[in-house]
Amino acid sequence: MATLIHTLADHSDDVNCCAFSTSLLATCSLDKTVRIYSLSDFTELSYSPLKGHTYAVHCCCFSPLGHLLASCSTDGTTMVWDTRDGQVLAVLGQPSGSPVRVCRFSPESTYLVSGAADGSVVLWNMQSLKLYRSGTVKDGSLVACAFSPNGNCFVTGSSWGDITIWDDTMRCLYNEKAHDLGVTCCDISSQPISDGEHGSRYFQMASCGQDNKVKVWLILFADSLGVELRYKCTLSGHSAPVLACAFSYDGQMLVSGSVDKCVIIYETNTGNILHTLSQHTRYVTTCVFAPCTALLATGSMDKTVNIWQFDSKQPCAGNTVENESEVAVQNWSEDDVSAWLCAQGLTDLVGLFKRNNIDGKELLHLTKESLTNELKIESLGLRSKILQKIEELRMKMVSVSVAIPDEFLCPITRELMKEPVIAADGYSYEKEAIENWISNKRRSSPMTNLPLHSLMLTPNRTLKMAISRWLETQQKYGETT
Repeated sequence: MATLIHTLADHSDDVNCCAFSTSLLATCSLDKTVRIYSLSDFTELSYSPLKGHTYAVHCCCFSPLGHLLASCSTDGTTMVWDTRDGQVLAVLGQPSGSPVRVCRFSPESTYLVSGAADGSVVLWNMQSLKLYRSGTVKDGSLVACAFSPNGNCFVTGSSWGDITIWDDTMRCLYNEKAHDLGVTCCDISSQPISDGEHGSRYFQMASCGQDNKVKVWLILFADSLGVELRYKCTLSGHSAPVLACAFSYDGQMLVSGSVDKCVIIYETNTGNILHTLSQHTRYVTTCVFAPCTALLATGSMDKTVNIWQFDSKQPCAGNTVENESEVAVQNWSEDDVSAWLCAQGLTDLVGLFKRNNIDGKELLHLTKESLTNELKIESLGLRSKILQKIEELRMKMVSVSVAIPDEFLCPITRELMKEPVIAADGYSYEKEAIENWISNKRRSSPMTNLPLHSLMLTPNRTLKMAISRWLETQQKYGETT
């Protein structure tokens, strides 16, 4: 069941693209703006709309962790924004100056691809914000792009109808005519499937085009053999050109939007139509599933964005491990780990963890070295975030399994302290909690309600060491039980 729960009508012209992070929704339009909304209540953020492009904005996308937003425009630029405050971090000009039609981040935010109307495709290094590699499709405008889950390859689609697969050095690995009248969009599922014949694990790719068709392909990214692409099937239902397509997080559903003003949600494995949504009054230009909630956004030339809520079996939406104590983490299955990753905003790592058979026991034993050398995660920031989340998980395991000594709990939050500090009242608090208390113009002690004669906070290293020793003891105990 799909239910329309909200309609956004802030753009003054056609909506061209929608994109989700784990907490935000971005939309862009012919009106030259990008708008950002909170998923908690669909209110527009204070710094929105983002204004910087001088012509129509064609595409927008979030980085995997949601800290960055990219948008591209007829003005020949791709702009990178900080989603925390809406500030412009970079303006990346297409070398040819051609209108930029599509942009996409790689799964680890190492690269950003921008594709233009003259067929040029540029790979930008996101650390230096400089051009890394560039190339050109054989014919037509570049209008579609999707990265492989491991980030080693990406696919582009052109108005001439070609699907081209590139590696991360811009070497063309494969090219095929996919849609006679031109490709309009493509997407790659983050979840692998087995072909059932040779045991190979493929990813599903969807493409759509001006020929009214949605096609599903099987694509194998093999380090030694290059790329193998197999046509799987064509999904019917639309009566006019299909302008957008996207997989759900788990790859079990595929959504498409069309000139026929309809949105169709398919069951990927069978091709059966699950829902047909027909609330838009003009062409549907964009559709996308949220990564960690059962939401779908659809945008149209009627200047609106519709937000739909639907029944879903996605791990992130329905099967998230709500309470780590219900199942001991070391007994988690690979699917439990997938659900946990999604809940932590690490959705793009699910495919990588599944390919490496990371279950609960393996998760708890991940280290900086194994993330770097075995999982090949290059981003220092991403490795740090993973390790931080795992440490938080260990602490939750401890907190639900045994009673925490009261002196280890912050008096404000009643949670185990990580960075204990001593305030002027002589009590120890979690650093962030007492700083927030003081920043809210409170000048009294949380414990005694008497005035604090000083706002100085002193690290309580003795208490921090005691907490660390206690945690180590509990973890060793847990490993032997």
